[in-house]
Amino acid sequence: MSRIGNKQIAVPSGVELALNGRDLTVKGPKGQLEWQIPLGIVLKQEDASVQIERERDDRQTRAFHGLTRALVQNMVTGVSAGFTRELRIEGVGYRAKVAGKDLEISVGYSNPVNYTVPVDVDVDVQDQTKVIVSGIDRQKVGQVAAEIRKVRPPEPYKGKGIRYADERVRRKAGKTGVG
Repeated sequence: MSRIGNKQIAVPSGVELALNGRDLTVKGPKGQLEWQIPLGIVLKQEDASVQIERERDDRQTRAFHGLTRALVQNMVTGVSAGFTRELRIEGVGYRAKVAGKDLEISVGYSNPVNYTVPVDVDVDVQDQTKVIVSGIDRQKVGQVAAEIRKVRPPEPYKGKGIRYADERVRRKAGKTGVG
């Protein structure tokens, strides 16, 4: 019995779900997302809610039950409210700026790193050290934030690098020059 899969999904006003065979389209004020529902999973739509049910009880279908519910919930949340991920850049001389559709990151390398932002994701830089990634697709927002962080992950000695805003970096003690 899937605890996640059995929860109903509340559909806010202004959001439409359209099911064409196995193709699900979710439209809302922020945009439109599409996804193909796995075999063995059925969507039942009432007035302002959606229930995810499974046709069979085999292992694969049970695994897809909770996954489908979570992904549909993320689609509904994305087209109605959107998702954001915040990154912070720490270090002397470390900064970022938006140049057109590229993000230019200066983090101690000999040349700045240019990251091309995908079409359906927005990147905003505040105070040169605060990068905000936003969009309607939760997976793409998280992936873009992870790729930006990968340019210079935080190091454990001084804490310099790019980190998530809510990330805690465990600091290590340096060498003690006893000789």
